[in-house]
Amino acid sequence: MSSPYWLEEPFEERPERRLDGPVDVAVVGAGVTGCACARVLAEAGLTVRLHDERQVGWGASGRNGGFALRGGAASYDVAVDEYGHEVASEYWRATERALERMATLAGDALVRTGSLRLATDEEERDGLRAEYELLVGGGFEAEWREPLEHPLDATFVAAIFHPGDAALQPARWSRRLGALAAEAGVDIREESRVASVDELDAPQVVVATDGYPSGLLGPLEGLIIPTRAQMVATEPIPERLFECPHYSRHGFDYWQQRADGRILAGGFRDASLATEFTSVEETTQEIQSALDGFVSDLVGGAVRIRA
Repeated sequence: MSSPYWLEEPFEERPERRLDGPVDVAVVGAGVTGCACARVLAEAGLTVRLHDERQVGWGASGRNGGFALRGGAASYDVAVDEYGHEVASEYWRATERALERMATLAGDALVRTGSLRLATDEEERDGLRAEYELLVGGGFEAEWREPLEHPLDATFVAAIFHPGDAALQPARWSRRLGALAAEAGVDIREESRVASVDELDAPQVVVATDGYPSGLLGPLEGLIIPTRAQMVATEPIPERLFECPHYSRHGFDYWQQRADGRILAGGFRDASLATEFTSVEETTQEIQSALDGFVSDLVGGAVRIRA
């Protein structure tokens, strides 16, 4: 692939803000975390300068699966086991509110399609069914799908449909957050690598590089391990096979079909897990081959991968 698929989309230039001299807060990293943080601080009346080594949304924030889902990393039934019904319910409700807030900010970067979590075998089906029953019993919207329709029935045995979830154009979303931050008065400095917090003219510094090693966190630096995810994008196919984001094998595999007919699929990290603990932006052939075959299986025949 010559360049990241999502980031190729044309975008409007955001307003430029330049602040002279010291600022109240310097934020390092212009992904979703950094842009959102900078915007909120500026709206609270602080002067803010936002730095990024490359461009707004150029890292993981702008190149990912494009899913906007309620809930946490663990499934709802696991959260209930870990935290109890009351805490798990409050947590899930909070993520639903966050998704609503995200939708108001994202505009057409986010489309409420719902999402489909699929089971590849009976063991995974039983886990999904337990989660579904707890969700419905807790007053959450969810739909049980069994049996599944073509082409899913060839590979999967059952699914939960989450109606409030959404498909996301992550680069558009990140850039929109950057524009909102600029409109709030944030001074955004792209192509501005920060090697040391000492070079930042601000009494308060927020390091918002998330999984990327920044060299700015002192003794905490080694505790953050970047983990790469790989995806493929197909050429457009004429059939509309998938109306919403899909994911299976506990999130190891995921895909969606865009309005232009392209399928974007990611996952199979577990095919070469040791190689994925890295921030190097290169593909692993073993994983890419697995993704190519997976997409072909999904559509029932060979499909051309975008070069």
